Amino acid sequence: WMREKAWERIGHLYPQVDLPKEYGGGKATVIAWIWARTVPSPDPAFADVQVPIASSFLLSSKTGKEAWIEPIVDRQAKTITYRIRQGGTKAELDEAKEGSKAGRGANFRCVISGTAITPKYITSAGKSGRMGQTLIAIVGEGKGGRVYVAPTDAHETLAKSAKPTWKPDQRQPDNPRWFSPPAYGMETFGDLFTERQLVALNTFSDFVHEARAQIEADARVTLSADPTPLRDSGKGAKAYAEAVSVYLAFAIDRLADAGSSIATWSSSEFIRFTFARQAIPMTWDFAECNVFSESTGNFLGAVDWVWKALSGVGPNATGVEVQHDAQTVQLPDGAVVSTDPPYYDNIGYADLSDYFYVWLRRNIKDVYPDLGGTLAVPKAEELVATPYRHGGKLKAEEHFLSGMTAAISSLARQSTSRFPASIYYAFKQSEVEQDGLSSTGWATFLQAVIEAGYSIVGTWPVRTERSARTIATGTNALANSVVLVCRKKEASAEVITRAEFIRALKRELPSAIAELQAANIAPADMPQSAIGPGMGVFSRYKAVLEADDRPMSVKTALQLINAELDEYLGGIQGEFDAETRFAITWFEQNGLKAGEYGVANNIATARGISVESVKHAGIVESAAGKVRLLRRDELDANWDPTDDTHLTVWECLQHLVRRHEDEGVSEAAARLLQQIGDKAEAVKDLAYCLYDISANKRQDAKEATAYNALIADWTDLTREAAAVPAARPVQTQLDL
Repeated sequence: WMREKAWERIGHLYPQVDLPKEYGGGKATVIAWIWARTVPSPDPAFADVQVPIASSFLLSSKTGKEAWIEPIVDRQAKTITYRIRQGGTKAELDEAKEGSKAGRGANFRCVISGTAITPKYITSAGKSGRMGQTLIAIVGEGKGGRVYVAPTDAHETLAKSAKPTWKPDQRQPDNPRWFSPPAYGMETFGDLFTERQLVALNTFSDFVHEARAQIEADARVTLSADPTPLRDSGKGAKAYAEAVSVYLAFAIDRLADAGSSIATWSSSEFIRFTFARQAIPMTWDFAECNVFSESTGNFLGAVDWVWKALSGVGPNATGVEVQHDAQTVQLPDGAVVSTDPPYYDNIGYADLSDYFYVWLRRNIKDVYPDLGGTLAVPKAEELVATPYRHGGKLKAEEHFLSGMTAAISSLARQSTSRFPASIYYAFKQSEVEQDGLSSTGWATFLQAVIEAGYSIVGTWPVRTERSARTIATGTNALANSVVLVCRKKEASAEVITRAEFIRALKRELPSAIAELQAANIAPADMPQSAIGPGMGVFSRYKAVLEADDRPMSVKTALQLINAELDEYLGGIQGEFDAETRFAITWFEQNGLKAGEYGVANNIATARGISVESVKHAGIVESAAGKVRLLRRDELDANWDPTDDTHLTVWECLQHLVRRHEDEGVSEAAARLLQQIGDKAEAVKDLAYCLYDISANKRQDAKEATAYNALIADWTDLTREAAAVPAARPVQTQLDL
């Protein structure tokens, strides 16, 4: 009903597109309009020409369906038009992928003159109102999938003719870490939308209120006319209508996520929504979705997300939700705590929530006047370490530590001792890279948990986000969250010294890490997982005293735990064959590059072998006084571990990684693991070892990713290997 009513009012703003002959002619429903932001050319000769600053001209990178935008420049007429190209060479597609960029960040080139367009120039243009936008392509829904059509003046003019009756005037925070657009003159939340997007959101919002009245009238046929509103636990037609309208308001917020000028077009042929990550970035080209299409970003698709989420609740679900400050909340007796608290300064929850709140308030303030009673989301008591809100980094950290300690102390004091508490922490890759293992946020968070009276007995990595999300695609990302398993600290806990703590770590941590490896914890997640048993040792004591009798900090404890993990992984090397130990040392020093034969010979001799022995094993190439490890793609493609008379753990791992990279968890990879047989556990240990060297010592993300991915799939590979029938021996008749 809402879609039909909206179409009657604003459908004329969403015309179909005429298809060219190569698509069979006729008309097609538009999926998205692709726009590029523009600035005046910095070249004085073309200062009156608005030129595109586009981060990509690539529309589709799918094999056989490649499509891209080619700017056509007429320097004499001072015009830029755009045409759609199909197919193309690798060089053309690579160039299209770069758009008009000229390096990293907001660096572009003028497509009409070649002049550099710098970040400072773009900022100035944005602040002074000289930044515009131009239509560069139209995406339609064809019979065989997406179709790409050159822009037309009619479509651009129609889009710019839209006139919204209201736009959010709430200003975005002055915090470039989470909000990039204000630096370019887009200062309010309303500035993040095109005029046509604002018209659409306004229109659907208007119909939420009309729908509420219509639903209540219809519902009186089967429900009571009880006038008690939803906020007062009403059960009649009025409360029912209000409930449905709240869900419709959620759908409009979902529509706002898809329908802003921050959303972009992916060359995988879909729209990336505004919140591809927990920030509002600046985007230079964007995709304006058609809210009336049946494709990505449409209104009914947003409604689908809401009702599908609701259907998961179940018809007989019961429960009570209470909003309360965690520092003072009163829990029922015997409460079991599972909490997902704020993560230091990772995410600006309240600030970012305003993006949705400005629309939500418009749609629900009649139903929940108290919730919609403020112009923006309340922020003063938000428990995050935000320097600009608390007058500096130090005061922000004090605010977070004291508040988090008070909140978790309250939970620890009131929760049952029969069951552990679970506390979630969202990791960032940079948190591990900053100080080995202990970033300020992570260490401060653990300090608060321990000071609250909990002993940490486990830290388990959990993948809580889609692997296809923007930040994870093609990266060696950590698990997204860590679950801290906590129990109340014993009242009789004793005090120990630093030396005693280190001895306890050396005694308990190796067996705990071995258990984690047996559970196939991915190497990227091992440091997080090892924190559990390590902090279990640290936090079971009342205090660990340094030499000067000061209590040891959590940060120091984390660094000691990390050192023990490194020592354990290094100690694994002694259990490998001599050739593999040579290869590990050579890889650590040289990677896959060539090195001096003399150095290689010294390393080999120290392990009781020669370079020739390593060469005979098929691991290295030795020539002209140089030695280098063979790359995986140089290894014998027909290698069979059952026939190899000089079998090494190194070679087994490299062949298995190559098979896994090519085919994933396949029958062929599983059969290879089966053939490796009793060396399988050593192969897994070597993968952990080489991940550590690649990620932390050589900074080789590609190599580290290969080993991490293998371990992540180890359980599935092992299961497949057990199910694959053993290969029958090949009988061969030889000449005596």
